[in-house]
Amino acid sequence: MPALGSMIRTLEQLAKDDVSSMGVLGRSIMHDNALTSRVLRVANSAIYNKGISQVTTVSRAAVVLGFDVIRNICITAKLLTSLLESKNMSESVYHRLLKLMANSFQSAMLTKMMLAEHDEELQEEAFIAALLYQLGESAFWSAAGQQADELDSLLNKCSDNMCRLTTTREYLGISFNQLTQGLARNWGLGELLMKSLVNPDARTPEVRTIFLANKLSDAMAGGEDSSAELQRRLQQGAELMQLTPGEFKKRLQYCLEDTQRLTTDYGAKVLMEYLPKNGVLNELASPPQYQIREPNISGLLEKLRQLTSLAQDKADFNQVIQIALLGMLDGIGLDRCAVLLLSPNRKRLQPRIALGDDAELMKQHFALEINEETQLLKYCLERQLPCWSGKNAPEFPPAGSLLQRTLPELGFLMAPLRVENKIIGIFYGDRANSNRDITQAEFDSFTHVAQLANLCFSLAFRSL
Repeated sequence: MPALGSMIRTLEQLAKDDVSSMGVLGRSIMHDNALTSRVLRVANSAIYNKGISQVTTVSRAAVVLGFDVIRNICITAKLLTSLLESKNMSESVYHRLLKLMANSFQSAMLTKMMLAEHDEELQEEAFIAALLYQLGESAFWSAAGQQADELDSLLNKCSDNMCRLTTTREYLGISFNQLTQGLARNWGLGELLMKSLVNPDARTPEVRTIFLANKLSDAMAGGEDSSAELQRRLQQGAELMQLTPGEFKKRLQYCLEDTQRLTTDYGAKVLMEYLPKNGVLNELASPPQYQIREPNISGLLEKLRQLTSLAQDKADFNQVIQIALLGMLDGIGLDRCAVLLLSPNRKRLQPRIALGDDAELMKQHFALEINEETQLLKYCLERQLPCWSGKNAPEFPPAGSLLQRTLPELGFLMAPLRVENKIIGIFYGDRANSNRDITQAEFDSFTHVAQLANLCFSLAFRSL
């Protein structure tokens, strides 16, 4: 905890120095190899690195992503490391700490998601405030030894929040909230955290969001043991973002997936078990209403004709992509489709253009990692062949971890995006929202559109 407090003070001081903060930031943590490694892994993750070149130093990451982002990555990494590596905890206390840390991390991600329409500086400040919202309690469980065991035993006898609050205050003489306030003042953790702790009912968007994200995270983890509580918090979140409950639920699902990916990047896989899963939302909130796109043969033929014409005219990249995706979307009748381009290190696919349902969310969150667990994706890229996952699909390598996060179990389509003989990305399509099966004929049409688009690219390339 002292090391964590010292690093946070250093980062806060650097934040006030616009001239030298970037270089000093890199030097101030480079002596901590484990921290530096975590920071770079997160900075190069799909959540933060949107297809730009890989960064190899902390100071370079601060230049590319911004000082506020890297400062918060440093604080988050150090907080997780400091608490997870605490020693001499009983198993019961350790599980309590893991659950609390998972809730705090999820709450921080929810806060940032719900403030997406606000400026980045406020998002980052609110992220850290939400992450540290229960710092006092986390510090107690990680460092209090025998006292932690005694209080844990007392709290295990409580059946509701009021009992837990009263028991804690009687045992410690203060509440965990007051303990967090003391750390926040002593470490200089920022005005927003203090406001959210002292006056959680304030009407400012950021304070309301931090409070709601904390309650929503707790409800999804079963903290209130009531689906009615989760339903109420989902409704409040939708109203705060001015969305329908179904649209808010969709954004929340993406946020849960992002949280799971980022937990791994931070080297905190031990928290995965305690993070809320998408399944917790299945029976709650009405689903968003989507347009069902039926296959349109005449529309598909028109797009194929346009692509043939573009092949002769040597059209530009974006024009070909737009027509190809419209053919897949409206001609084949997919729910959504996109072009994903390979990152410079060829280990990730990032959306370039997306059309259809949730297109904007898709561009923000729909990144695919290429590794040994994504055999079907590697098959598509390495063999330069279209592929298909679904109950009607022929024999292909298993989709593996692709189905665990982003892609629908009912099926999806992929085809290589090729210029000459070089693969630069993939075409992607699915029916994730309408839950309709994909047929062999639709896979053949998808393949035809992708191949004709690739021909346009190759002909345009040869004319350069």
